Amino acid sequence: MAWQDQMSTIVRYVVNDVDSTNYTFSDERVETSILVAAQLVSNEIDFVQTYTIDVEGGTISPDPTETATKDNDFINIISLRTGSIMLGSELKTQGFSAVRVSDGPSSIDMSRTMDGIKILYSDVSSKYEEAKLQYKANGVVGEAILSPYSPGAHVVNGNYNHRGYYL
Repeated sequence: MAWQDQMSTIVRYVVNDVDSTNYTFSDERVETSILVAAQLVSNEIDFVQTYTIDVEGGTISPDPTETATKDNDFINIISLRTGSIMLGSELKTQGFSAVRVSDGPSSIDMSRTMDGIKILYSDVSSKYEEAKLQYKANGVVGEAILSPYSPGAHVVNGNYNHRGYYL
């Protein structure tokens, strides 16, 4: 259960749910959210390693946190996407309880309680989008830049000497 331990810890820090005596999200909810995020992201990004995600069975195979084959890109991108999903859910929940009551000179305003979650949600979502774009651009270095006919490809292919002449 290595991915559950490591990725759950990362996600809890992303969503600022680190007080183990008073978690906002249960362990089961965090793990299920990780699996859902992994399934959704697998349609957006082609990782170097192919993962089999079983949301119903609660598994990711191979384990992305195994030391020998640790995939930090997968772990980080999925953790950010999971944080975005969970904070979006929390924002929706807080939105339903955001009320304002006035009775004469006294009033209670609970509409501002979700401002912090809204800021955190926007931040995590933008970091996910940025990480996704960076991975897509740099996943396989040079693949999108050089083809056999692009300028500079002859240097990579070895058909060019140090004086600037074709061989």
